[in-house]
Amino acid sequence: MRVTNNMLINNMVGYINKNLNRMSKYQYQLATGKKISVPSDDPVVAARALKLRTDLAEVQQYKRNVEDAISWMEITEDTIDKLGDVIQRARELAVDASNGTKTPEDLQKVKEEILQLREQIIHIANTTYAGRYIFSGFSTNKPLLKEDGTFNIDVMNSEKIMFEIGIKDNLNVNVTGGDLFNNGANAVAGDLPAFIKVFDNYIAALDSGDISKVSSIIAELDDVHNNTLRVRADVGARMNRLELTLDRIENDIISFTKLMSLNEDVDEAEVMINLKNEENVYRASLAGGARIIMPTLLDFLR
Repeated sequence: MRVTNNMLINNMVGYINKNLNRMSKYQYQLATGKKISVPSDDPVVAARALKLRTDLAEVQQYKRNVEDAISWMEITEDTIDKLGDVIQRARELAVDASNGTKTPEDLQKVKEEILQLREQIIHIANTTYAGRYIFSGFSTNKPLLKEDGTFNIDVMNSEKIMFEIGIKDNLNVNVTGGDLFNNGANAVAGDLPAFIKVFDNYIAALDSGDISKVSSIIAELDDVHNNTLRVRADVGARMNRLELTLDRIENDIISFTKLMSLNEDVDEAEVMINLKNEENVYRASLAGGARIIMPTLLDFLR
């Protein structure tokens, strides 16, 4: 095959263009820190990157779910603690009032405080988190108790609000009003919760001035307190699980981020060496091209 001068020049230009494309690739990698700019650069890396990004986004969503669940349950835990404080104060007053040394005026003063504690229970039962009533089961837009202390809505103990905290892993984040305020029984609209009944009996005993009745209230307070401790223990167990799950998820995020970096990010030192090599090749190509483009007969005939 006859090789013409034009063929040599065309080949030289083609090789130089390829060299420039490789230089452009390495310059892009240095500028962005990424191995590829489009999937066609390396389909395997691109496919793996897409899978890792999808997995990371999923894990990050689970993290947001867990953090939301922890916030909900922290409010629940704090509310139950406040309820325990109310019971403790009511019990202290009952013990003091049943010692037989109190005057009717003293008992009325105790009654006034118990009335305030009763109101506090209603306020606690209608606690909200992010605008949602935490003890109202699925009806999070409605308060659990009315102002008179009766249940405002029906709440079944089976009304569990589930948060997805992992693949095929769901956790109940709520405590139903009946379970906490009605000694484990379902809440029925219009009924008085067991909690409120104890305080109403307490108030009636103080009104009657019957010390024996006031003394008997202590056992009723102990019953609702034991139920509160039961619910508190269950909430604590779920909180521990959420905290362990959050730790695992945070470790997963670190692992996925590291894998993404290994898959997508370039080794800057290696890219610098490759770019330097391509620059040397480019200079050599230009030097060689200058020798290829030799003077022709037409150059001498000008």
